[in-house]
Amino acid sequence: MALVGVLVAGCLSGQRETGAPLSFTARAAAAAEAARVVRVIDADTYIMLSGSTTFRLRLLGADAPENDQAFGPQATDSVARLLAPGRVVLVARAGLDFYGRTLGAVLLPTSTVAAAGRAVPLDSLLVARGWAWAFDPNRMVAGRAAQQTAAQRAGLGLWKCGVSQAVSPKLWRSFDSEIKRRYRVGCTW
Repeated sequence: MALVGVLVAGCLSGQRETGAPLSFTARAAAAAEAARVVRVIDADTYIMLSGSTTFRLRLLGADAPENDQAFGPQATDSVARLLAPGRVVLVARAGLDFYGRTLGAVLLPTSTVAAAGRAVPLDSLLVARGWAWAFDPNRMVAGRAAQQTAAQRAGLGLWKCGVSQAVSPKLWRSFDSEIKRRYRVGCTW
């Protein structure tokens, strides 16, 4: 619990000093609880343990490729390296989705002196590294679209083969097996 206090204080301190409104990350940190990672299902869905409750968390702010989609395994592997089983992170819950998953933000504790206890939002890392599309239907997270554009221009992650080659997960899920088979050829990792 001391870890949660330190992280929340670090995330909120800058806004308290300047009087500026709290950022989405700071609001998430203020509402966050410590949770342990049990398993990474894919790049934007995880099994978490908080207290004695296990729940499936769907990350808000990013939409990563499915595991059977181009670059899906690489995106999942990238997250699995950050969220090793047993790692403690901050989770801010924001309701349930249609499938009964908990929607929320994951904030990674940092250990660098420069970060000074500020937590890093996982959705930001995914988008900036090119492993997910920015997903922000309510326009709450400033900067995600800019991070996606920068990753696209740099050809990072799933943008390696160009913007026109990437198929959004929402569209991918609507394809039948024949169309998916056609999309699996071409640009590969």
